[in-house]
Amino acid sequence: MRQFGKRHRKGHPTATATAAAVLLLALPGCTAAGSDSSGGSPAAPGRATAPPASQTAPETLAAPTATAPPPSPTPTYPLSTAPQTVPAVREHTPARGPGWRPAGGARVLVAADSPGLTDEAKLTATELGLAFGGTAPPRRGDVTLDLDAAVPGATTPESYALTVHDGQVKITGPDEAGVFYGTRTLKQAVKAAGSIGEGTVRDRPAKPQRGLNLDIARKHFTAGWIEDRLRTMADLKLNQLGLHFSDDQAFRIESTSHPEIVSTPHLTKAEVRRIVALARSLHIDVVPEIDSPGHLGAVLRAHPQLQLRNVNGKAVQGAVDISNPASARLVDELLREYLPLFPGGAWHLGADEYQALVVRNPEASFPQLAAAARQRYGAGAKVQDLATGWLNDRADVVRPSGKQLKAWNDGFFPGGVTAPARDIQAEYWTGKEIGARPPTAYLAEGRKVVNLNDEYLYYVLGEPNQFTYPTGRRIYEQWTPLVLRGTSPVPARYQPQILGARLAVWADRSTAQTQAQVAAGIRMPLAALAQKVWDERTPRPTWNEFTARVGRVLGGAS
Repeated sequence: MRQFGKRHRKGHPTATATAAAVLLLALPGCTAAGSDSSGGSPAAPGRATAPPASQTAPETLAAPTATAPPPSPTPTYPLSTAPQTVPAVREHTPARGPGWRPAGGARVLVAADSPGLTDEAKLTATELGLAFGGTAPPRRGDVTLDLDAAVPGATTPESYALTVHDGQVKITGPDEAGVFYGTRTLKQAVKAAGSIGEGTVRDRPAKPQRGLNLDIARKHFTAGWIEDRLRTMADLKLNQLGLHFSDDQAFRIESTSHPEIVSTPHLTKAEVRRIVALARSLHIDVVPEIDSPGHLGAVLRAHPQLQLRNVNGKAVQGAVDISNPASARLVDELLREYLPLFPGGAWHLGADEYQALVVRNPEASFPQLAAAARQRYGAGAKVQDLATGWLNDRADVVRPSGKQLKAWNDGFFPGGVTAPARDIQAEYWTGKEIGARPPTAYLAEGRKVVNLNDEYLYYVLGEPNQFTYPTGRRIYEQWTPLVLRGTSPVPARYQPQILGARLAVWADRSTAQTQAQVAAGIRMPLAALAQKVWDERTPRPTWNEFTARVGRVLGGAS
C-alpha cells in the first residue's frame, strides 16, 4: 500500500559481489565494456583449464613428497550486463556470478522490520510465479524487500538499490515507492531474459511527476480499461493519472449532490474507488479535474441560468457567469463532494479557455463581469482579475485537504491587480491561446511547472485543429522535459522548477478511435515519455532497439 514516511531501518548497503566490479554511471542502456547488449541474463559458466600433469623427476633427484590433487574445475562468469528495462536503469555495477532466475521453492520475503512492504511482496511473488514467504530468514533463490533509509544514492523516496549476489536478490529503498520500482525492474528483467545478472542496480527518477492524462468526459472509458492502463503505467514507473471528468460534452462520475448533471454512461463511485485503490497499490496518484469556469457545458445543460452571456445576450459555450454567486456555490458543492473520493496528493482546478477572455475586449463584451471585477478589486480591475479571483476561490476550497493545486497555464494572467496563488502549479500545454505566455514567463516568476506540451504530448482523437497523433519516436529522440512549448527547450537553469510531464489523451472527436485503438496508439508514446522523465539524458539505445525492448518487457506488438 502507498504510505510514505513509514519506519526506516538503519543499516549498511549490501556489498557488491566482487571487488573487481566496475560502476557504470551510464547513459540509459549502457552495459559493461566488452559485454553484449542482448539482455541481462547471466552467461553459461565456462570451465577453468586443469594444470598440466607433472613431468617425471630425474633419477638424480630426491623422490617427490606427496602433494594434494589438483583442484576441481570451477565455474567462471563474464561480467554481467545491465538489466533490459523501460525506462532504462540509471546505474549498474556489474559483477561475475550466476545471477538469479525464478526457481521452484523460491520465495519473495519482506524484512522483519518492513511489514509495510507485504503488498508489494505478494504482488511480485504472483508475477514471478513464486511463493510469498513473509518474514522468514532468506535462503538461496529468495527475493527480499527491505526499507532502508541508508541506501547510498537514494536522493528521492522513489530511489532503490537492487543487488543480485549469492543466489539471492535484495531490493532496498528509503520508501515503499522506491522498493516497488525495484520490483518492476526485476519483473521486466525476468520477462525480457528469464533472469537478472549478478551485480547492483542503483536507480532513481529525474522527475517527481510522471504520467498519463485521460479525458474521460468527452469519451467514456470503462473502469476495466483504466485499470489496465494503471498496470502498464506501474511497470513503466509512472506515478500520476489525471482524470478530466467534466466538460461541455459530458460529466462522467456519479454525483449525489447534483445527480442532474451526470451523463450516461458514467463511472459509478464504486468504480472510482476501485480505480483509486488499484492506483494506490501501484504507487500512482489519481489527480481529478473539474474544469472551471469554462468547459462546464454538461453542468449548464441542467443549470442554464448560470450560463455566461455577452452584451448581446448570446450564450457562451461552456462558460459559467462568474459574476453570479450561484455559479460558485454549485462548483464548490461539487468540489466538496469529490474531495473524499480522491485521497491522492493533487487536485486540478482547470481554469483554461474561459471564453470571456478570448475576445478582443472582454470588458466591452461582458460588462457584468467587468462591473463585478471593479466592485471586488477596485476601479482598475478587469475581467481577468475576476477570473483570477475565481481560481483562487476554488483553490481555497481544496487547499484544506492538503492536496497540491494545479491549473492550466492559460488560466494564469499577467499584469492584473490580483495574481494566482503562489502554490498553484502551472500545467503548461500551449502558447497558442490568446493571452498565453511563453513558459519562461512562468518560470522566471518562480512558479513550478508540469510539461504537457501539445506539440509532443497531446493525443487528440480525430486529429482536429492541426493536431497529429504523437509518435514515440519524436518523444524519444527530440523531446525532453525542458521542451515545454513547441520544439525549443527552456534554459537548463529552470530544470529544478519543471516537475515532470504527462502524456494527454483528449477525446475531441470521441468516436474517432475505440478504446483498444487508443491503448495501442499511446503504447509507444507512453513508453518513450517514461524513459525521458525517468532519465532526461540522451538514451543510448537507438529507437529500433528501444522499440524491441518495449516488446520484450511489456509484451504485445512492438
